[in-house]
Amino acid sequence: MFDGLKKKLNRFRNDVEETAEEKAEAAADEAESDADAEAESAPADADNAAVEPEASEPAAADPDADTVGDADAGSEADAVDAADAPADAESASAAVEADADAESESAATPEPDSEVDAGADTGDEPSGEPTADEVEPRESLASDAAKAALSEEDDDDSSGPGRLRRAAAFATGKVVIEEEDLEDPLWELEMALLQSDVEMQVAEEILETIREKLIGETRKQVESTGQLVSEALHDALYEVISVGQFDFDQRIAEADKPVTLIFTGINGVGKTTTIAKLAKYFEKQGYSTVLANGDTYRAGANEQIREHAEALDKKLIAHEQGGDPAAVIYDGVEYAEAHDIDIVLGDTAGRLHTSNDLMAQLEKIDRVVGPDLTLFVDEAVAGQDAVERARQFNDAAAIDGAILTKADADSNGGAAISIAYVTGKPILFLGVGQGYDHIEKFDPEQMVERLLGEDE
Repeated sequence: MFDGLKKKLNRFRNDVEETAEEKAEAAADEAESDADAEAESAPADADNAAVEPEASEPAAADPDADTVGDADAGSEADAVDAADAPADAESASAAVEADADAESESAATPEPDSEVDAGADTGDEPSGEPTADEVEPRESLASDAAKAALSEEDDDDSSGPGRLRRAAAFATGKVVIEEEDLEDPLWELEMALLQSDVEMQVAEEILETIREKLIGETRKQVESTGQLVSEALHDALYEVISVGQFDFDQRIAEADKPVTLIFTGINGVGKTTTIAKLAKYFEKQGYSTVLANGDTYRAGANEQIREHAEALDKKLIAHEQGGDPAAVIYDGVEYAEAHDIDIVLGDTAGRLHTSNDLMAQLEKIDRVVGPDLTLFVDEAVAGQDAVERARQFNDAAAIDGAILTKADADSNGGAAISIAYVTGKPILFLGVGQGYDHIEKFDPEQMVERLLGEDE
């Protein structure tokens, strides 16, 4: 049922999702490029930051040289001297060894002058070139600073995906849908709706609602673009399908008995069969019914409805062919009152909305009988023709609701979507087969879910 329209709606959802994902990928690539540029500049900044503290290290070591008096103090002075004087790694090593020998010889009675001399020996002629001992700590400090700069963003993220991965996750997880993203998909959807016999005004209303729901909307990380589009489609379809909806069963239960229902529509759409189906429907709910044949113009009409009445064991009120339809249905109401029948189901002649005489007959039934509900019956497969007929019948006789037959054979769903919006009166039932049980109460929410379900 409505499979054709269902596929077109799913295609629209997929088109918008694909467009949004392409946009997200582009945003992720841009974020990654920006992050790469920042990462490249970080080591240079870190080197500059690391040089300044090095200059103050020798000054910090001088006070220690004044308090020497044991082997440990001597080794500290050696370390300071080694950082200042040697021209290369070999001379630095030799100087350290010589100082160590001197200190070991005088360890029992240390001479303060020897330590001053050692400082003088290593501090008079600096080479001006960085030594191996100088290079190593500077590289280490610069490396640490660069790592700190690059990992600064990581520290804020407990899951630690890294700046680039977080940027990509952000880009693909949070997308603003803009008008240009919807331009082509909405055009395709409009064509799909019209091809599915959705009335033009209804199609425009659906598209406008989708625009309002999606443009500027942000897709959050807990949602997918497909979910956002589905929600927008759901709201747009529900708004047009649910117009005028009321609880049919509650209306019947609360109405004074007998309740009179009049069925109208053109010939051949399944009006009489629908009356029989509703007789069975009401029987299941514990209501008694009587059938009244107001179709007095068509040859064989009495025989057709009588077959249904006998099959269902229901009372039928009928007059001779050519009689007054209003009189027949009035007799049906009196029979119901006399025999404590709950519901009168009155058939009428199939008539075209362009037939003034037949429309006048319908208006007379309205005046004489005063039905509780007048229900318009047409085929779902009639599409926009059914929509136009519903509009005309509503203008002539103020229908209270519609019943669509052959819904199981309708792949388009245009009438089901359009009739309520065009007439302001709800669809109440769908005929879904030939059997007496093959009738469904129309549920707008269920209808939307059916249309937006995944393709099978």
